[in-house]
Amino acid sequence: MDIRDLQIFLAVANEGSITKAAEKMEYVQSSISIRIQQLEKELKTALFRRGRQGVRLTTSGETLKSYAEKIVFLTQEAERVVADNTIPRGPLRIGSPETTAAIRLPSILTDYHKSYPEVDLALKTGTTEELIHLVLKYELDGAFVAAPVQHPELDIIEVGVEELALISGGQFPSIDQPEQLGNLTLLVFRAGCSYRQKLEDWLRLKGIIPAKIMEFGTLEGILGCIHAGLGISLLPRSVIERAMVQYNLRSHKISDKSYITPILFIRRKDTYETAATSEFIRISKQRFHLT
Repeated sequence: MDIRDLQIFLAVANEGSITKAAEKMEYVQSSISIRIQQLEKELKTALFRRGRQGVRLTTSGETLKSYAEKIVFLTQEAERVVADNTIPRGPLRIGSPETTAAIRLPSILTDYHKSYPEVDLALKTGTTEELIHLVLKYELDGAFVAAPVQHPELDIIEVGVEELALISGGQFPSIDQPEQLGNLTLLVFRAGCSYRQKLEDWLRLKGIIPAKIMEFGTLEGILGCIHAGLGISLLPRSVIERAMVQYNLRSHKISDKSYITPILFIRRKDTYETAATSEFIRISKQRFHLT
């Protein structure tokens, strides 16, 4: 069992398909199938259940996956640590919510790339819940998330704060009482978004049930529908102010202190902090305080 076999195994497990794994790794499908069969023969157990819809991990496969993720990550980390000579270089995989990626990240990434062009940055967006999962699974080196976050395996660093505000289309009247929200549609990201959770928790505390909740996959989708008068959302004020240039929007300030939300950078405690990572954190803190 070598490291390449484990990488192939993980690709098939994550894609749920030998065909998709072959495409992702730029292998021929038959080669992937043979390597998986050889691995199963070596381990004397079936790792996948084959079906028309693809493949699913067996119990043995699930067990191997947890070890394979650690082994592959530690191998990659060992290469980074040995090569790390205090000059940031190599791959750096960062996660971010859509809102942070749209407003904060452009200046951070620009500054970082100018200073350290040898770093190969990759960005993945998702909800806070999704990003925490990806960091814990060693699939991201670090990620921006909104507070609160608590996990014994995570190193949590506050890099800045965001003020949150209710946002509606410009045609909406001023929202002065929470009761006014009961007849409106909430436009939110999918479950796992911390801003969505804060809005739903606040309404629940006020005893308000929204008329409808609509989920979106992108920030632009939410802003466009708010502009059209479809409903309301809770977003960082920095996003709202930038979006007002393009959209007809109206913000409604919430006075609760809980809506001044820390923005955190999370990474696994058991991973080596490379020069690339530490410099990314430093520049992120600097840019958050400048904007």
